[in-house]
Formats: sequence, C-alpha cells, structure tokens
Amino acid sequence: MISWRKHYKQTLIAIGLLLSTSASIYGQDGDPKNGEKLFKANCTACHALDKQVIGPPLKGVVAKVQEEAGLGTDWLHKWIKDNKALRESGDKYANKIFEDYNKTEMQQFPNLSDQDIDDILAYTTNPPEPEPEKAAETPAATDAGGGAADKTTTNIVIISLLAIAGLLVWILIKLRQLVTLGQSEDLAGLNETRVRSFSEIYQKYHYVGKGILTVLAILATYGIWNWLMWIGVYKGYKPEQPIYFSHKIHAGENKIDCQLCHSSAKYGKVSEIPSMNVCMNCHRTISEYNGKYLEPGKDKAFYDGEIQKIYAATGWDAEKQQYTGKTQPVEWTRIHNMPDFVYFNHSQHVVAGEQAIISSFNKKNPNDKIDVVCKACHGKIDTMNVVQMANDFTMGWCIECHRTTEIDMNNGYNKEYFKNLHDKLKKQYPKDGGKITVDAIGGLECGKCHY
Repeated sequence: MISWRKHYKQTLIAIGLLLSTSASIYGQDGDPKNGEKLFKANCTACHALDKQVIGPPLKGVVAKVQEEAGLGTDWLHKWIKDNKALRESGDKYANKIFEDYNKTEMQQFPNLSDQDIDDILAYTTNPPEPEPEKAAETPAATDAGGGAADKTTTNIVIISLLAIAGLLVWILIKLRQLVTLGQSEDLAGLNETRVRSFSEIYQKYHYVGKGILTVLAILATYGIWNWLMWIGVYKGYKPEQPIYFSHKIHAGENKIDCQLCHSSAKYGKVSEIPSMNVCMNCHRTISEYNGKYLEPGKDKAFYDGEIQKIYAATGWDAEKQQYTGKTQPVEWTRIHNMPDFVYFNHSQHVVAGEQAIISSFNKKNPNDKIDVVCKACHGKIDTMNVVQMANDFTMGWCIECHRTTEIDMNNGYNKEYFKNLHDKLKKQYPKDGGKITVDAIGGLECGKCHY
C-alpha cells in the first residue's frame, strides 16, 4: 500500500511537471489575439506563418525549437530581444540558424516585454480564426427587388409600344386624308399658285437666305476652330496597363506617400515612372493581397496574380527568396505627356510652389480641399483604381492657374529675393490689397514655358 501511494504521488508530480512544461513550451500563457497585432506590427516584414519570406515560417516555432534543440520559450525570449548577443555568447543553436539563413541578421526587439513575446508565441502556436465577414444581402431580398424592377421595366416597354402603335395609326389616317385631297378639284387651284422651283423661293426671300448662310458659315468656322483647339486634349484618358496597379489601394488605403515611388518629382524636372525595383522594396515580402478593400468585380486571386506579374518582370523567385536574373520589361502606357515645345519643371511646383498651390486650390474649392500638391494637377489620385488624366492640361488651364495662385511673399526666400519688387507690385496692384500672383512675377512670359 505504501509503495502504491509513493508511486501515485510521483506520477501526479510528473504529470504536473509535464503539463506546466507543455504550457511553457507552447506559449499558452500568451494572448493570441494581442499576439496577432504584435506579429503584424513587428514581424511581417520578414516572416509569415505558413511560408518562408526573408526568414523561416513561424507557425509552430515553439514546438520546432523544442524538437530540434530541446529549448523552451526562455531561449526564444533571448533570441527575439537580442539575437546578436545570444550568438556572440556562443549559443550553438542561435549560430546554426544564422548560418542556415545566409547570415541574414534578424532585427532586435528589446522594446518587446516578456508578455508581448508570450503573446506572439501564442499566436504562432494557435492562430485565432479570422472573424466572419458581415452577411451579404440575402438572395431572396435581392430577387424580390430585382423582380419589382423587372416588372416596372416591362410595364414601361408595353406602354411605349402602345403609344408607338397609336402614333402609326394616326399617321396612316392623315396620309389617307392627303390622298383624298389630291384627287379633289380644290388641289388643282392650289397648284397654280405654288412656287415651282428653289430659285423662285431664293429670289423671293434672298435677304433671309443670305443671312441664314452667313450664320451657318460662322457656326461652321467656330465648330472647326473649336475642334482644332481640342486636338491633343485627353481629359479622362485612362488606358489599361500591363500590370494592374490601384492607386486607391496604395496611396488611399495604405497611405503611401506619392514621392516614395515618384521621388524625382521633388528633385527633378520629370516625375518618372518608378522602376520595378521600387515595387520590390515592398513586394519582396508581400506576395499576396490581404487587404480588406476589393474593387467591384475583382477578388483576392486577381490581385495575387498581378503581384506574380511583378515577380515575373523582376525575375524574383518567392520560394527561394532570390533573383533568377531572368527579367521581362514592362511596357507601361504613358498617360501624361507634355508636348516637346513645352517646358514644365516638377520640382519648381512641388517644392517652391507647394504651399501656394495647395492654399490657392483650397480657396477656390472649399468643398473639395487637397492635402498634397500633386492632387492640384493630377486629381485625387488616392481615390483612383485606374489612373486617368484629371484635367485639360491646356495652355489656358495653366495660365488661369498662374493668374489666380497667390505667392507667399513672407517666406524667407521670396521676402529677400523680391524685396524691392514686392513694394513695386503693391503699388501696381493696390486693388488686390498687395496680393501678388504668379503672373505678376513673370508667370505669363512666353520664355518661362516655351523654348
């Protein structure tokens, strides 16, 4: 009896130790939901749960470390907080991981607390199920609404056909009356008084005819002139591109700054089309679309396919995480293209004129304000799935902007550079209260825009 009790006590102790060790190993002390937030904020640049990115997949990492090296969460805490110090201490497993992944040094996270790390490990062990999306409108309700609309449309079509039938009957009755009139003696008397040729009508009403011809000639000339003036104006032009790129997702949903991709707009004359290497700065680690926004008619698979086109163009092997060297040029279709005889400098507007342009635009459009200078010319690009030409980009459109955009004469450069000119312009434009627009400092000179 004593021996049985002794073994029973030892068994309970062993089971308790096993359970506590298991809980420690598998990160059950953490909060998976909070761990998901921390994982997305700190780890997704280099890791995913179920596939290799820059670093290894992290799903079940606690169990993996336990199986491969017999180490627990304490070791993972040290690795995450300061893996470099752990390697320098001579830790064999830490140095093995470093060698296995091409000596790619992992970022250190000393700012994460022990509880934060436990939460992340709990998430990698037991990821929470994604929250169900809101239920879509029931088919019954949709069918009911569609049925009512179809019924209304059918009624309109029937009424329209009846009206047309009635009109045709009325026309047939009138034609019969005309035929009857033509067979009567009264029509013979009318024919004797009728004008028999166009020349007789013109002789009788030649002043009216000349006036009508003059008006028609003027209208025709104006129409031709107006048509010629709009040659090369492509407002609303939005061609399809070889790789679908949604500015609404990148600039709108993800708040990516325009100049992160179009960097030369700030420092150069031309705002170039970003190279594919710029795309790969982000998409090296973003191989699929997990955003909540979906454009009507497109699904996740569509966006994932477009990301694969980026990989094909740059020669990126997502599984091996390396470039193959086999690239494919992307033939983008240009949207904005200034004529060769027009000089336009992006940096002059983006840097020197930024605040003046934004302020002027918002004054003229109080209900449609902008926060980025690019939008003054290119429209609200952060709302466009397919980029289109938002304005006319004609000479008159540019001149109107120069005539209405007020210059900030109080900033350091303008205040010093235009010191004497400022006083002269105040006297020259007293009715505007000393306000100076771009045209007052040479903004309408031909040489500013034309070679």
